Amino acid sequence: MNDMLRVKYAKYTLLDGSTRELVQKVADGSIITRFDKTPVPEEPTNVVCPHFLELKWANGCPYNCAWCYLQGTFRFTGKQPRIKDYDKIAKHVETFLSNGSQPEILNTGELAVSLLSEKTDNPFSKFMIPTFEKQSKHKILFLTKSTNIGNLLKIDKHDTVILSFSMNALPVAEKWEKAPKVEDRIKAAKQVADAGYEVRIRIDPMVPVFEWEEYYVDLVDRIFGSFVPERITLGSLRGLQSTINNSKDRSWVKFLSEKSNWGKKIDTDTRYAMYKRIIDYLKDGYDYQKVALCKETVDMWNRLGMDYKKIKCNCVW
Repeated sequence: MNDMLRVKYAKYTLLDGSTRELVQKVADGSIITRFDKTPVPEEPTNVVCPHFLELKWANGCPYNCAWCYLQGTFRFTGKQPRIKDYDKIAKHVETFLSNGSQPEILNTGELAVSLLSEKTDNPFSKFMIPTFEKQSKHKILFLTKSTNIGNLLKIDKHDTVILSFSMNALPVAEKWEKAPKVEDRIKAAKQVADAGYEVRIRIDPMVPVFEWEEYYVDLVDRIFGSFVPERITLGSLRGLQSTINNSKDRSWVKFLSEKSNWGKKIDTDTRYAMYKRIIDYLKDGYDYQKVALCKETVDMWNRLGMDYKKIKCNCVW
């Protein structure tokens, strides 16, 4: 039956200016499709975001972070978690894995928290990881704030799995992120890292609250006091208009004063100060330089002396 599903390719311009024929979607794109909403940047104010593959196995999130863009994405249907049919997911994934495309990372956390089903009778991790482990070319990325890692710790073979935990400064998370405590997220990340998983960290969205420098330095110390992540991606508070319009708590919007082609942002000088402080602290304090930016402008990459054309951020190789 897998033979009935068609893998569609399209020609994409990459961040380095080259073009390549890549998978655009499998069948109707309801399960696997390329995130290509961000055009290749042409202006200094354009945001940088490489086009990655989404594995859309579910929609929604059980948490209630004030700035969650799913509020705008699912404004008509609500963002309560809805898991798709596992048989359909399996057919689409198996079709992709056997179609001979170049190595890809499939992101399970763009439209849902990747570990949302871990407390159910049929957790997604136990269902999908063995499928990926039958091959070695492609990887699967789980992005989460969840601490429900019990099933992951019971899976012995996980060479094709990347886990990415979203973190924030403690006061920021406490005020605006209705999710597990940051300290508990760090503990969970350490446990899966100790179990041999590749673990990445997103510090995103950074918010310039009073004494932000102290709080984000503290976050870095907490992370590195537990384990060393494979890479770190930094991002700052931003808001698409649809997200802002559908937010119940808009107290965070006051930090946004600039416009980009990916919604409103914190002013450039403040963003630069936050990124530079943490990048410098990682380098000077921990000799750590595997850092990238999320949905940041060309101007910001250049100002920080970073080459966006060689980006190694959360969602790519």
